[in-house]
Amino acid sequence: MSAPELIRIVSRSSPMALAQVERVRAELTALHPGIRTEVVPVTTSGDKWMGDLAKLGGKGAFTKEVDAALLAGEADLAVHCVKDVPADRPLPAGTTFAAFLKRDDIRDALIHPGGLTLDELPAGTRIGTSSVRRIAQLAASHPELECVPMRGNAGRRMEKLAAGDADALLLAVSGLERIDRMDVVTEVLSVETMCPPIGAGILALQCREDDTETIDAVSGLGDPVAWREATAERMFLHVLQGHCNSPIAGYARCERGGDLSLRARVFTPDGKTVLNAHEWAGPLDPATLGTSVAVTLLRQGARELIDSIAH
Repeated sequence: MSAPELIRIVSRSSPMALAQVERVRAELTALHPGIRTEVVPVTTSGDKWMGDLAKLGGKGAFTKEVDAALLAGEADLAVHCVKDVPADRPLPAGTTFAAFLKRDDIRDALIHPGGLTLDELPAGTRIGTSSVRRIAQLAASHPELECVPMRGNAGRRMEKLAAGDADALLLAVSGLERIDRMDVVTEVLSVETMCPPIGAGILALQCREDDTETIDAVSGLGDPVAWREATAERMFLHVLQGHCNSPIAGYARCERGGDLSLRARVFTPDGKTVLNAHEWAGPLDPATLGTSVAVTLLRQGARELIDSIAH
C-alpha cells in the first residue's frame, strides 16, 4: 500500500513534545521521502493545570485532548510519551498503537546549580518534583532531603529553580536530551538509585484503527525491542491497577540474546514500605511477563498498599 501524501501529527504544544514530533517527522521522511507532514499542536488540561493531577483524573490529563483530535479526524497521528498514557484502562475506542520508537535513556537526572551530587546534598535541600514515584524513593533513600511541589515543562521548572523555588531538580534524561539541555545535568542517577516510571523513554505513535494507510506508513518506524519492553511494562501496570497517587516504578530490559526481564517496585508515599519483584520471561511473551510480575507484587500486598493511598 502506498503511503499517504500528507500525515497530520497532533501533539502537546510544549517545546519537548514538539521536539518529539520533529524526531518522528525526520524518521518518517527518511522512510518515505515523498511524504509531507503537518503539526497540529494542542494544549492539554494537564499542561494548563499546575495543581494535583489526581484532581484532573491523573495522567490521562496529558492525552485527552490529543485523543479527541485524533478521533475527530483533525489529525492522523498522535505522538505520546508512553509514560503519560494510562495503562490501567484501554486506549480510547477506535485507536491503536501503530509503533513504539527505539527507546531513549530511562534514567533520571539531578540538576543542582552548585554541582553537588545526590549523596552530597545537605539535609534540608529542597528538591523540586511533584512525582509521587520520585518522592517515595527519595523518602526511602534520602529522608533528610525535602521535596517541594513543582510541575510544568522542563524549561519552566528550570526557570523556577533559578528563581529559588527549589534548590535542585529531578528531570528525565530523555526529556533533557530531546530539548538539548544535558548541559545542566549534575548527575545521572542509576536505575538502582531512582527506578524509572513505566514506559520511560519510549515514544508511541497512535492512529485510528480504521486508518490503515497511516498505520502502514508509520509502522516501519517501530522498534521490536521497544515494543516488547513497553508491552511487558504496560501489562504489569494494567494488572496492578495503580492510580496516579500510587508510587509505582519499573522497567523491562531486553538483552542482546533476546532474553526479557522486568523489574518493578511499589512504594508507600513515605518510602517506608517497598515491594520488589524481578522476573525473567523465559518462554513467556511480554504481556505474560508483565502479568506475572504484577501477580507477584499483589501476593506481597500491593493491592492493599495501593488502595490505602488516597486519590
